[in-house]
Amino acid sequence: MDQSFDVVVIGAGAAGMMCAIEAGKRGRRVLILDHASAPGEKIRISGGGRCNFTNIGTAARKNFLSDNPHFCISALSRYTPADFISLVTRHGIAFHEKALGQLFCDDRARQIIDMLLAEMKAAGAKLRLGVTAGALEKTNDGFALDVGGQLVDCQSLVIATGGKSIPKMGATGFAYDVARQFGLRVTETRPALVPLTFEAGLLEKLAPLSGVSVQARVRHGGTVFEEGLLFTHRGLSGPAILQISSYWREGDAITIDLAPGIDILAVLREAKKTTGKRRCDTVLAAYLPARLAETLCAGLGGTVGDAPDAVLQALAHSVNAWTVKPVGSEGYRTAEVTLGGVDTDDLESKTLAARIVPGLHFIGEAVDVTGWLGGYNFQWAWASGWAAGQVA
Repeated sequence: MDQSFDVVVIGAGAAGMMCAIEAGKRGRRVLILDHASAPGEKIRISGGGRCNFTNIGTAARKNFLSDNPHFCISALSRYTPADFISLVTRHGIAFHEKALGQLFCDDRARQIIDMLLAEMKAAGAKLRLGVTAGALEKTNDGFALDVGGQLVDCQSLVIATGGKSIPKMGATGFAYDVARQFGLRVTETRPALVPLTFEAGLLEKLAPLSGVSVQARVRHGGTVFEEGLLFTHRGLSGPAILQISSYWREGDAITIDLAPGIDILAVLREAKKTTGKRRCDTVLAAYLPARLAETLCAGLGGTVGDAPDAVLQALAHSVNAWTVKPVGSEGYRTAEVTLGGVDTDDLESKTLAARIVPGLHFIGEAVDVTGWLGGYNFQWAWASGWAAGQVA
């Protein structure tokens, strides 16, 4: 194996492969490494196996969280969803748009991986799998690193190993360790796009609802998402909950409208006047799943006509403004991404290069830039990898 390269990329995920492609196109001798036995494992499992590879509505200021919300603008504005769509189209990959600008492969996510591998091969990048990068050190000419017991040197080193999410796939804090080794700061990291959990007492009450899903509007402070919500045996999941989890913190409450756009109090009052002999759960079942209506009305008894207005108000509030305080999340085990990461104040926004360490770059999920659910994190991976690949 060659021992000397212009660029070594650690991490053969979305960002790493994109960086290797772009650096290789510039004639750079590129080696890309991964400890896994196959590249792009997160790509493979994403989008239910069809890969939600970008979002045509990507807006840097709106769809990404970071301590510095302006940092991601440079890369995202220079490598856009249209650029990646052009690449996908050139490779003949059929795709379709789902709700909210999300683009998915018609067939398997594997098509995206194969496309990236083909592009890397064409660019001359060398891929080594099943190897772990060991000790790293700065040299006069760049970097030296242990790769499977062999010493490899390079001019530029790109860290694309992601965050801590989904440890069963081998995710670690490697990127953060490297950053700290070279004097860069790391912001607080935590699971994001993750299901939220409830305390035992509330779980017992909601046990009959496990598996029930609804369209819901979920609010945390001034942040609101209206998407699907799923009751689970641990708490809540579904797109709306995953989205709000990136903003939620322990001790905070969230407010959920289980029937967005429907004034449930008005519905109940009208039913009391016109069909008062019906039960409350029967009335609600016209707007909610039957099991949810039954659970919300448990213990009320009688008919909607017999219910005092205060009871109807409380019932309506539990539908349109259910306020609940999760006790935690399911953690990195099921989190789709990691919030936080290498401090953007220590990186150049145009090149993703470390300000104090020439030739060192951090890209993708390793950086303190986290997108919403729906293809945004892939677009950040493509854009940040592309940006680093122009200079590494």
